[in-house]
Amino acid sequence: MDGFRLFAGLPLLVLVAVAAVEAAWLMRRGVRYDWKGYWASFGDAAGRALLGVLIQGGVVAVLLFAIWEFRLTTIAMDRPWHWLALFVGQEFCYYWMHRADHRVRWFWLNHSVHHSATQYNLSTAYRLGWTGKLTGAAVFFGPLVWLGFPVPYVVGALALNLLYQYWLHTELVPRLPRPVEFVFNTPSHHRVHHASNPEYLDCNYGGVLIVFDRLFGTCRDERPDVPIRYGLVDPVHSYNPVTIAFHAWVKLVRDLRRARGVRQVAMTLFGPPGYIPGGAKKVRPGH
Repeated sequence: MDGFRLFAGLPLLVLVAVAAVEAAWLMRRGVRYDWKGYWASFGDAAGRALLGVLIQGGVVAVLLFAIWEFRLTTIAMDRPWHWLALFVGQEFCYYWMHRADHRVRWFWLNHSVHHSATQYNLSTAYRLGWTGKLTGAAVFFGPLVWLGFPVPYVVGALALNLLYQYWLHTELVPRLPRPVEFVFNTPSHHRVHHASNPEYLDCNYGGVLIVFDRLFGTCRDERPDVPIRYGLVDPVHSYNPVTIAFHAWVKLVRDLRRARGVRQVAMTLFGPPGYIPGGAKKVRPGH
């Protein structure tokens, strides 16, 4: 269920090949392409696939199937409104999961990998980290299972959500017509989401839709006066997939050693990613 089977089982080589086509097109247009970043993303995806074979299920699988045993009802998924309700419910849960990925350090430990690339292209889409089975952010979909949506359908809906987002990771697609930008998550919205500029931090959490960002006040548009700077506020200066996968964990251990008392330990684990323990008054930028 990690990355959830890399977009519902779509072969990794297909994603890598399409990203290579984008790279060739960008280079024909005179754009310097970060091939080291491309291979770092491939290494991340290959390592995650291997871990998926070695470690079945994980925290999320255990919790979702446990929740299923206490469901309110069983939704048969045999009527159109069942599918519509699953889509809207999945989008709602995805919004809050993705928001937590950015605002709760425990979830950011894995999600930060996805934001580590300093060049924005399709290879970024499958750089998803190796520790998602441990951090378990997808437990945010538990309410759907509790309401009666079968676990395989919930996981499948999330996989399709992630597949949709693959094409968002490009600079080749400009802003789309306003009606589309108003309802759907687009490459323009997602470029802003991946920015590390202070003006753009912590916004545009939607999956297929952008409507929950508009509803909860986290939607921001690209600004012509603020060119986007990609990557992390505190960059990872490495193309080694292992370093990229565990850089946030190394920083966590360092901060836990500095923490004093239960409150500081709890804030270090579950507070904002920028929290600094040890009585410091300043807080690092969270992204």
